[in-house]
Amino acid sequence: MAILKKNAFSRRVPDLVTEELVAVLSRRSSFEFKQVFDIVHENLRARNAASGGEEMLRLRAYEKLQNLVARGAVKKTGKKYKGLPAALARAVAPQNGHLTAIAAAKAAATAKATAAAK
Repeated sequence: MAILKKNAFSRRVPDLVTEELVAVLSRRSSFEFKQVFDIVHENLRARNAASGGEEMLRLRAYEKLQNLVARGAVKKTGKKYKGLPAALARAVAPQNGHLTAIAAAKAAATAKATAAAK
């Protein structure tokens, strides 16, 4: 009798670290990683979602940031990171088209700010 083994874990919605990264990078300015992480860490602590220690959270945030860069949602220039609002909105949108309430509000605010700037 064969046992099926699942090798990969698939997440359907972005986690809290990704949501906070998107919220920070949706601003119009560029940030270095330390600045981004400090803001993300404070936001997660305010939400009681910063578990696992600061260093582990720093590693997870850096990995998620590099994934956003690889997907084209964030532009990296030297040591500075700048979010691309339209691409960030797509990055937090899950496959089934439903957004979490926080991500939906942030995406709507970003789209409204982008439309007002044009």
